Formats: sequence, structure tokens, C-alpha cells
Amino acid sequence: QIQLVESGGGLVQPGGSRTLSCVSSRPINAIPIMGWYRQAPGKQRELVASITTNERTNYATFVKGRFTISRDVAKDTVRLRMNSLEPEDTALYFCWSRWGLDDYWGTGTQVTVSS
Repeated sequence: QIQLVESGGGLVQPGGSRTLSCVSSRPINAIPIMGWYRQAPGKQRELVASITTNERTNYATFVKGRFTISRDVAKDTVRLRMNSLEPEDTALYFCWSRWGLDDYWGTGTQVTVSS
């Protein structure tokens, strides 16, 4: 079992920045892959970014170089630094991890980019 707790969401102006954090109840070096998904109203949940234990990263095309996912092993935390935010980035952002055959999810943190 893994518990994931997100924080850092909030209201952001277009062009602004926000950093999301996800604290894992398990050592993140024991989790093969972690990342962030998001879901906007009326849309499917979509992958934003992921990172592996050897720090291979993957980003959705809509990121366009604006976001950076990183690991803080000492704090068992995965972060998503988001720059140049756009109204289209408004969504509920979920922390995600895969461990064994199971997927684990946080309850989400809301990011709203005003227009």
C-alpha cells in the first residue's frame, strides 16, 4: 500500500508558476515510476509527466517545455514545477505511482489558471 498526498494547488494568473508536491508513504526509490495526471471538467484524465527511479522523465506534448518533474529522495517527494501556466492547464492534478501490479493515486490538488 502506498499513500500519496498532494499539495501546492491554487489560483494562478496566466503566465504564472506553481509547484506541486506529492509525498509518498513509501520510499520513492522503491517505487519504479511516479508522476502526475490531470483531469479537467468534461475531459479524460491525462498524463502530465512521469519519472522513474533512475530519473528517466516523460512529458505530455502539451507541456511544451514548461514543466519539470523531479524527485526529492530524502523527503520521499515528487514535485512538478509548472511555469508559464495557461487557462488550459486548469485541472485537478493527481499524484500517481505504480508499485508491483498496482496503481496508486492521491486525491488531487486543484490548479486554476484565471483568464
